[in-house]
Amino acid sequence: MDTIASLFSFITTPVSWVIVQFHKVYGALFGDDSGWAWGLSIVSLVVLIRICLIPLFVKQIKSTRNMQVLQPKMKAIQERYKNDKQRQSEEMMKLYKETGTNPLSSCLPILAQSPFFFALYHVLSSIASGKKIGAINQDLLDSARQAHIFGAPLAAKFTDSVEKVTSLDASLTDVRIVTAIMIVLMSASQFFTQRQLVTKNVDLTVKTPYMQQQKMLMYIFPVIFAVMGINFPVGVLVYWLTTNVWTMGQQMYVINQNPTPGSKAQDAYLQRVLKSVTAHGQVRGRTRRNTVKAIVAKGPDRNDIERKFITGLGKLGLAAQDDGTVQKSETAAADAEGSQAHKRQQPKRQTKAKRQTAGAAGAKDAESSDAGSKTSLEKQDAPQDDQPKSAGKPASGSSRQAKSGQRKGPQRPKHPSKK
Repeated sequence: MDTIASLFSFITTPVSWVIVQFHKVYGALFGDDSGWAWGLSIVSLVVLIRICLIPLFVKQIKSTRNMQVLQPKMKAIQERYKNDKQRQSEEMMKLYKETGTNPLSSCLPILAQSPFFFALYHVLSSIASGKKIGAINQDLLDSARQAHIFGAPLAAKFTDSVEKVTSLDASLTDVRIVTAIMIVLMSASQFFTQRQLVTKNVDLTVKTPYMQQQKMLMYIFPVIFAVMGINFPVGVLVYWLTTNVWTMGQQMYVINQNPTPGSKAQDAYLQRVLKSVTAHGQVRGRTRRNTVKAIVAKGPDRNDIERKFITGLGKLGLAAQDDGTVQKSETAAADAEGSQAHKRQQPKRQTKAKRQTAGAAGAKDAESSDAGSKTSLEKQDAPQDDQPKSAGKPASGSSRQAKSGQRKGPQRPKHPSKK
């Protein structure tokens, strides 16, 4: 670790100087030797670093959006070379190169923080060993060695021996309890950050290497932090826990305000926009207008979630405009009503048993109808059959009726009510 720390020694002095400046402010409030003064100085260092990294974070978001734009092309490559994984990977790499997209862009903030992380680690290690470093002189060194957070010194580690912890005026039990809780919180925050990215802000309709990478990082990073955390001083755990919480909050904001197209977060976001339009009759906010503008510009390339949003506007009698606003439109309302009517006219699908029962009932009704019509025809033809074929010869039907004791000659048909 000393070799790695020496590589980042050029940034050790600036990091220590920033901590000292924040300590002057918080020391006036909590006391120079207070653990809160030194702890909040580290937290403020994290906030300052993350503010400086916001442009890099914006670049990361843009790269992520480029990955989403390439989703259809990636899907086409997967379907075309689904039986040749090597050729599929080659075509993917070629596509990344042509479009200037980096699938590993999600790691850029972590890589940018590495120099500050190792510099802070080197500063705290020097404090633990009683060595002056950077802008920390002997007085500040003695003050930092006396600073405790919930009974744990800033320079103490989970793996420290009893003698070393005792030299820092603390107990090994307090150190291990505090470090264990911070390690668990650090790993949990990292897991939750990756999980909300994978479950809410990824287009699950297309499987890409980027999505597989995020799933892998969701489980790998918490394990790495848990294993490495036992060797981190308490001050470094404060630093890393703070930056994880910052990342989690920053990502929650992005997911709520600028979700990935085709994700669950986009569906929830557009539903909120639709409710706002319903209540106010207009798209409120520049960010939301830009979102509607982008959806209109897509035209037929909209995904199912965006089509549902446009249909929802149509039901309200509104139509999205090219500038992201909405206007009343009778055509949009008519189209939406026609679409709903068309959906209502579609018959419900019946089960196999119901179809068989209906078929049997139909066949039975058909047989009954045929039998009834046949009987009716016979009854209508009966008077004609009873007519004599010639004047001199009685009909054969009349002879049979005479033998049975009935009157000879043509019989008068019965009234329909007496049949």
